[in-house]
Amino acid sequence: MAVASPEQYLADLNPPQREAVLATEGPLLVIAGAGSGKTRVLTYRVAHLINAVGAKPNEILAITFTNKAAGEMRERLQRLLGQSGRGLWILTFHAACGRILRREAQRLGYRSNFTIYDQADQIRLVKQCLEELERDPKRFTPRGIHNQISQAKNQLIQPDEYASRVQSFYDQTVADVYQLYQRRLFASNAVDFDDLLMLTVDVLERFPEAREKWQQAFRYILVDEYQDTNHAQYRLLQLLAEPDMNVCAVGDPDQSVYGFRGADINNILDFERDFPGTRTIALEQNYRSTNSILDAANCVITNNRERKPKELWSELGDGEPVRVVEVEDEHAEARFVAAGIAAFVEEGFSGDEIAVFYRTNA
Repeated sequence: MAVASPEQYLADLNPPQREAVLATEGPLLVIAGAGSGKTRVLTYRVAHLINAVGAKPNEILAITFTNKAAGEMRERLQRLLGQSGRGLWILTFHAACGRILRREAQRLGYRSNFTIYDQADQIRLVKQCLEELERDPKRFTPRGIHNQISQAKNQLIQPDEYASRVQSFYDQTVADVYQLYQRRLFASNAVDFDDLLMLTVDVLERFPEAREKWQQAFRYILVDEYQDTNHAQYRLLQLLAEPDMNVCAVGDPDQSVYGFRGADINNILDFERDFPGTRTIALEQNYRSTNSILDAANCVITNNRERKPKELWSELGDGEPVRVVEVEDEHAEARFVAAGIAAFVEEGFSGDEIAVFYRTNA
């Protein structure tokens, strides 16, 4: 397989994309609007670090939000780099932490072959802890208690600190379960999903030699969907990026949707403060939508006070105007949508050309 030259892949990029790929040193924040080619930028940036800058694949850590996104990036880089891309760390936060933690587990008293409990295992263990503490599982549901523990871990709040903050009997029950839950995990040489992050941050904070080793291991760090990171992920990035701060965060505050899971939009809004000397580049050309759609989206999101300014535009023309229809209730809405579909079919459109987007499956 022929490896793409810098001239070849840089020619595929628009000016802001090219600027983001070439800005290899120091902190970089890429504000990437929807459909603006951020995956291409991330992929080409990794290729450029290897082809032009001379970075070794295992010196690059690329963090994606999902396993699917990681797989897609690997496939693209395979096409660009061939075998010269072997050894790259292209992983989710949890997968990357799992790798690091297995190599550092003994510092925390775990064996490197620790078990990772899945959701069912975690709920089962919480239930056992409630029974052992003789707490009513109807009043204190295992799932509810587990959610509180998970939120605490994503905020890097250890059991002792959580116990010091209790303000109600429910909080005290969560604190008691959290303490026992962690002891039972440790005794079984097991961790849960949230521990992968919390314990990795713990080992990097407590053991300078471990922190320096991993800081030296990764010369370049890239993070996708930065607007959806939580406090633990933010702290991990801070620890790994020092001292060179060759970190590239790609995201869009306008697309932050995981606040209910602990994501903190301030991570991206405050990136320039947290990483002094940050260069900020906005990707505003949209490759998916027409200008009518983008103008409507721009008008709506402009009212958001917590955002980074950008104005999406497209070369795909104006397209059909966006229609806003107000109906009496959900039944009228359903009739309106069904009638619209029937009209399209009557005009000759096939079903696979019609899409209906909705908020929930309720």
